[in-house]
Amino acid sequence: MAIRLKTADEIDKIRRAGRVVRSVLDRVGMMAVPGATTREFETEARRLTREAGAEPLFLNVPSRGSAGPYPAYLCVSVNEELVHGIPGPRVIRDGDIVSVDFGVRLDGWCADAAETFLVGQVRPDVRHLVEVTRNVLAKAIGMCRPCQKWSRIARSMQAYVEGEGLSVVRKFVGHGIGEEMWERPQVPNFVSPELEARDIVLREGLVLAVEPMVNMGSAEVDEGPDGWTVLTRDRLPAAHFEHTLAIRASGCDILTDGR
Repeated sequence: MAIRLKTADEIDKIRRAGRVVRSVLDRVGMMAVPGATTREFETEARRLTREAGAEPLFLNVPSRGSAGPYPAYLCVSVNEELVHGIPGPRVIRDGDIVSVDFGVRLDGWCADAAETFLVGQVRPDVRHLVEVTRNVLAKAIGMCRPCQKWSRIARSMQAYVEGEGLSVVRKFVGHGIGEEMWERPQVPNFVSPELEARDIVLREGLVLAVEPMVNMGSAEVDEGPDGWTVLTRDRLPAAHFEHTLAIRASGCDILTDGR
């Protein structure tokens, strides 16, 4: 299946979906305080999504294992949870970090983003983890432009993270996005023999969801008992940031920044 480039009009439609995503993430970020529950985040995300006339991307996504379909609009992952945490009764505490991943389809077009929020007095080493993960996404965005090879961006991302004493997760990667949540190509945050053999050359009209996931310790992860939540194997904290991006003639256009 070929990589599908988007027209300027289609990119504008993705941006409109991105505004809904950003409004929900911003609201959840304001709610991420000690004493809040992850279920409260989900309730607010549902309200805002319905008000916007959008459809959630994650609800009822089938499991690849024995678990049932994903039961929520949001993925809310706390501390050692990397991704796909199911909102519920968990109480957020001072010093936690909370990674929230969210996507919608609006008028047939999808957008997806994630952010890791600091709650209260977070330890310096954990704060460093979050800052590096935010920075590595910014580094990738700054390098995105037509004719750039993704392997060069991925190599720079990996070198920066590992140079800060942290690990790039290998099990999950970014992806193309448009009329479907997951489209070609896959977009890793590290260099592999597969990427070097089949590199991606960025072209005007390419739309990507770029999402670095960084662990404080080992890059290895495990599936939790609910069949969805992914945890770091060594149970050290993890962080996750994501934007939906369009490659323009002038460079990179962030579609989930709320503009």
